[in-house]
Parts: sequence; structure tokens; C-alpha cells
Amino acid sequence: MNLTIHTDGFEGYVERSRARAEKWARGERVEPSFGFTFESPQQMFEVLSAERVRVVETARTKPYSVTELARALKRDPRSVRRDVKKLMECGVLRTREAINPGHGRVKIVEPVAKSFELRARF
Repeated sequence: MNLTIHTDGFEGYVERSRARAEKWARGERVEPSFGFTFESPQQMFEVLSAERVRVVETARTKPYSVTELARALKRDPRSVRRDVKKLMECGVLRTREAINPGHGRVKIVEPVAKSFELRARF
């Protein structure tokens, strides 16, 4: 499933929801969707900074621990951990625990969707 990011606020969300409901009421197939809406492009850029987008893009290539992800991005692990946390709050990333032989458990960072699409209105 793909993730769609909108920047048209509550009004855009209502418009898309109404269109889906009308399609469903006509008996047409409604494709499952996953996404979220920001009130404005400015709000989106506050959350999805260039560095955070790099985190998502890198996490899409293969499963990484936060430490491995920081190493791949050549960034401080604390900064990457903060970015992962923020992206998890938004629903773009998730973590799962995995066994780390000889070291206990490790959190693996994964994208929620295989790809994401940005639909911004400026």
C-alpha cells in the first residue's frame, strides 16, 4: 500500500472523504488508501525536513537498526533516533523488535508503506 501526504488541510480531507463515500454509495469499488493531511505546506516541511525524508528513503532500502541507519546516513545516532520518533508519530515509519544475537534485542526501523506520494498545494 502507498502512503499519500496531502497539504490541503481539513477541507481537502473532507472533500476526499465525501468523494470516496459517494463512490461507495454508487456501488463502485473503493481502493484502500493510507495517508495523512497537513494543514499547510509549511507544517509539512516542519515535520518532513530534508533529513527526515532521507531517513525514510534509506529505511525503504532494507531493514536497519537506528544505529545502522545513522551509520548509513553518516549522522549522529541521537539525531536519527529523534527523527525516527517524529516520523513514527506521523505514521511514516514503525519499529519492530528483533533478536540481536549475543546482545539482546534491537529495534528495526521500517517504512509503513512501500512508497509515498506527496500532493502539496502551494
